[in-house]
Amino acid sequence: MDRVWAPWRMEYIASTKCTEEQGCFLCAGNRSDPDSLVVAKKGKAFVVMNKYPYSNAHVMIVPERHVANLEDLTDEELMDMMKLLKLSVRVLKETVDAAGVNVGVNMGRAAGAGLEEHIHIHVVPRWFGDTNFMPVLAETKVISEHLIETCRKLKERFEALL
Repeated sequence: MDRVWAPWRMEYIASTKCTEEQGCFLCAGNRSDPDSLVVAKKGKAFVVMNKYPYSNAHVMIVPERHVANLEDLTDEELMDMMKLLKLSVRVLKETVDAAGVNVGVNMGRAAGAGLEEHIHIHVVPRWFGDTNFMPVLAETKVISEHLIETCRKLKERFEALL
């Protein structure tokens, strides 16, 4: 078995459970800090870059309120999230030339939720040929652009459209 040395993943593993002492990394990301990975805000929701992406420009749409279940969202929160989802797809197509987009919500640990305490929608851009030999043979994904550079581009486009 091959091993890929990725010590930065430990930060993710340690941060996937919300605790009172630690707080929720999605709630912590919901701030006006210009260095945060938040690329857009609208009403009761925001869009944040995934710090540990499945592919380049992977974003998440998050309600501001710390809530775990879809059925517990207010109509206003749900509508703001859906508006940001629609806008996110447009931004990804225009900014990173996404040929397609995967959209998903994992609700509950059994469904694959890494963070089940704060619901969020994954928006993952896709391109023809983006699944090449690396993930198939080496079980390794290649992220082609630095997270901060992608964040800057997306934030710039969201600001122009909002």
